[in-house]
Amino acid sequence: MTPRPRDAGDGAADLIVIAKEPVPGQVKTRLTPAYTPAEAAALAEAALRDTLAAVAAAPARRRVLALAGTPGPWLPGGFEVVAQRGGGLDERLAHAFADARAGDPVGRPLVLIGMDTPQVTPALLARAGRALRARDAVLGAARDGGFWLLGLRRPDEALLLGVPMSRPDTGALQLARLRAAGLSVAAMPELTDVDTPPDARAVAAAAPGGRFAAAVRALGGRTLTGRAAEGTVPA
Repeated sequence: MTPRPRDAGDGAADLIVIAKEPVPGQVKTRLTPAYTPAEAAALAEAALRDTLAAVAAAPARRRVLALAGTPGPWLPGGFEVVAQRGGGLDERLAHAFADARAGDPVGRPLVLIGMDTPQVTPALLARAGRALRARDAVLGAARDGGFWLLGLRRPDEALLLGVPMSRPDTGALQLARLRAAGLSVAAMPELTDVDTPPDARAVAAAAPGGRFAAAVRALGGRTLTGRAAEGTVPA
């Protein structure tokens, strides 16, 4: 059952998820050839469902999905959908903040996450929102050197545009950009993004009760070449 969206208390942030429609061959391509494109898309959909469920259960007044593609049955109620804009990821992130802010006359703080951390919890999202009561920004580092969460009290495209993305130092460069702008920054716990088969196994083990973990178990353990890993039995 999809959790009913929660209303926010005073001071909480609004939430943004930036995601791709889980289409085979277009999402989670680094999971292949261990998983087929269809299997990788199934894992992406499971990760997206877990992420959206966590966002739906976290305190917020507005929840925005910045989507590349078309909404599907995986989208619960209570979300505003905006199309992703821009070329590089830095542009798409900056525009996601701008588009979410454009729909909010009050100008509440915004917390953005992707679809690659299905282990995220409502409590973590609430913690990020609370951090923006005292800090200008909040950043969650990813284990691969990127970041899985970015929250801004006053979103500004200049805080993102031009930051090199998908590099081992992306998180450090984004943090440096925030600090160079004179912002105070709170840190969130480090999480693992699901990019590779080992990432998938690690995240499934960290959050065994989610849809993503169930999908990983159903497909069985995989080596990098797609063969069943020793000692693994599909659920």
